[in-house]
Amino acid sequence: MASGPVHRDAAAPGSPAPRSPAPGSQTSRPPAPRSHAPRSHLVQLIRSSVPPIHRGGRPIVLGALAGSLGLRLVLRTVGLRRFGSLIGRIGLTGTAASALFFRAPHRVTPTDTSLVMAPADGLISLIEPAVPPAELGLSDEPRLRVSIFLSVLDVHVQRIPVGGVITRAAYRAGKFLSADLDKASEVNERNSLVISSTHGEQVIVTQIAGLIARRIVCDLGAGAPVLAGATYGLIRFGSRVDTYLPPGSTLEVLLGQRTIGGETVLAKLPTVAS
Repeated sequence: MASGPVHRDAAAPGSPAPRSPAPGSQTSRPPAPRSHAPRSHLVQLIRSSVPPIHRGGRPIVLGALAGSLGLRLVLRTVGLRRFGSLIGRIGLTGTAASALFFRAPHRVTPTDTSLVMAPADGLISLIEPAVPPAELGLSDEPRLRVSIFLSVLDVHVQRIPVGGVITRAAYRAGKFLSADLDKASEVNERNSLVISSTHGEQVIVTQIAGLIARRIVCDLGAGAPVLAGATYGLIRFGSRVDTYLPPGSTLEVLLGQRTIGGETVLAKLPTVAS
């Protein structure tokens, strides 16, 4: 005889009914999702503590890293494990030094448009009247020139000294004398920008290669709008940056003073008529 359908989840006759949970008792619940806040905080902490590498230096840093790891692997493969480990450690140390050299730390630049900011980290080695670079095609009227010498330990990223528009840009090949010499501004390889400030004043900034630095990188050209403190290039391994101030500017630094690019006030532009 056929039997009717059986409901397996129904309680059998006479069996005790399932008990409801007592008030205040804990029931089985899925675990709460884990918070990623600590991990996110750690990432932000690392980003704020370790400055990024300027894009002009990334190929060198990555090349040094790949070369040291590759050489270490080859030496260990042919049985020179101890020597390979030594070479690997030396290579990684060199890679870290390269990354430190090409660092581009965050800087907080004042918003006052009448200020001329230091275009680089370093030591003010010269303050004197000088004629701007001839290749810019400007007048021969001397302007106050402030020279900043960058050692191999300084940040080698250059920053825009004043907001405005780049009206002229010129590169000139030259020698590679030590950047701390007076004549380095005249005979060494250099790249110059003329910036017309928001008040119409001309500020000139010149990157100068040194004895070790033989590669100037400039990311901007004529017609580009710029903001004070923004990075625009770098010079590799020891160099100098000159700033030519417009007549009537008020100097705010002293010879021998250390500067922080984008934060140290180099000068104040002539008073703008109201």
